[in-house]
Amino acid sequence: MAKDRVYVFDTTLRDGEQVPGCQLNTVEKIEVAKALEALGVDIIEAGFPISSPGDFNSVVEISKAVTNPIICALTRAVKKDIEVAAEALKYAKRGRIHTGIGTSYYHIYHKLMSTPEGIIERAVEAVKYARNFVDDVEFYAEDAGRTDNKFLATVVQEVIRAGATVINIPDTTGYTLPEEFGKKIKYLKDNVEGIDDVIIATHCHNDLGMATANTISGVINGARQVEVTINGIGERAGNTSLEEVVMILKSRKHLGLYTEINTKRIYRTSRLISTLMRMPVQPNKAIVGRNAFAHSSGIHQDGVLKNRENYEIIDPKTVGVNESGIILTARSGRAALKHRLERIGYKFSKEKLEHIYEQFITLADSKKDITDDDLKILAGKEVKAEELPISLLALQVLSGKGTVPMATVTLNILGEKHTASATGNGPIDAAFAAVRQIVTKKAKLEEFLIQAITRGSDDLGKVHVQVESKGVMYYGFSASTDIITASVEAFIDALSQVQ
Repeated sequence: MAKDRVYVFDTTLRDGEQVPGCQLNTVEKIEVAKALEALGVDIIEAGFPISSPGDFNSVVEISKAVTNPIICALTRAVKKDIEVAAEALKYAKRGRIHTGIGTSYYHIYHKLMSTPEGIIERAVEAVKYARNFVDDVEFYAEDAGRTDNKFLATVVQEVIRAGATVINIPDTTGYTLPEEFGKKIKYLKDNVEGIDDVIIATHCHNDLGMATANTISGVINGARQVEVTINGIGERAGNTSLEEVVMILKSRKHLGLYTEINTKRIYRTSRLISTLMRMPVQPNKAIVGRNAFAHSSGIHQDGVLKNRENYEIIDPKTVGVNESGIILTARSGRAALKHRLERIGYKFSKEKLEHIYEQFITLADSKKDITDDDLKILAGKEVKAEELPISLLALQVLSGKGTVPMATVTLNILGEKHTASATGNGPIDAAFAAVRQIVTKKAKLEEFLIQAITRGSDDLGKVHVQVESKGVMYYGFSASTDIITASVEAFIDALSQVQ
């Protein structure tokens, strides 16, 4: 085992899936598992087999579907749990049983109604029993973050002697500070015999917003496995974000640590999880948020345009994002305005640019989003609806329970009418499919976001669409009380710009 390698244990399909409303079926879990394998994770925690027939079946099918990662199944320190987990892992190329028990004062006396001696006995018995089925047994000391270090060291010592190969130190409630958590790992490294022969893992929760900081502190002090989820999803406030830990280790090379994650697949994996679990990624989320590489401040925009590293410590392409975003707002400067104008084909003298900038600032003060059409108007190329390359003339949709969604669209393309009909998974999907029958430009839908601007059943809905073509991102926007119409108009807005 390389001392400078950090193993990535992904628990998106177990701890991450515990988020209310984010449950996946077996087919979806297999899709996620394959994406995690392509991403390069070392261990996939596929589920808690005894918890339900669905979880059991998912562990079985994931074991069949992937080859490279270790497949891990969670249990309590209960023989039946361990037996069921072992059965679920029978098709795994490399299987691991993850068993454990609470070790904090709260868990010993108020959850398990036991004693410290009883906890040690149950922990040892569980590890020994699991070793009858697999050679790779991970032990978790639940609520280790609030466990007395001396007692924790005693438990860890005994389970190592019993055959545990990985020792998981969870900050189950997200309570510890980074300095405390780091010292806890170091205490174990310094006081447990045989600790260097096993892997210490961190499993930190984000209740106080310190999951990533605690994880990194643990790694600096000797942990070599990080238990994480895509987008940081998980119970309550979530788990440690895979993307954050991986990119910290990649960016801070002086730490001398690395993972085997293919970072260029981070963004697409994030979007897959967000889509399947129906859990949007907050725009300002580190690494994978829509605004993670977006710049709206004039000073920042000028600096990024001169040299990306002035305000970006990560090259967006490293995580699979094509480019930084220069977002025009009232805080934007002349450099950003000039950059966006040139991207849509306009070049001006310094004096003319200054005149356009004055108009731009006035408009930006009253409008949150400045689109390319806004810029064309400011550039003296006022675009009327009938002069747009593509515009929506008519839209009719059929949708409802027991009905196959269908849409018919009529578009005006350079003065000519074109009509097409299509079916889809819903009215918007059907409408998009109809548009694609007419507009054959090759463009991949990257993001589709609906936001309510006002409140009530007559909400004005705003739609943001992002499409990619030949490595270039194009953005479309629309707003209407008819969200289907707004969606189609935003899609057409984006497609109109594709070269």
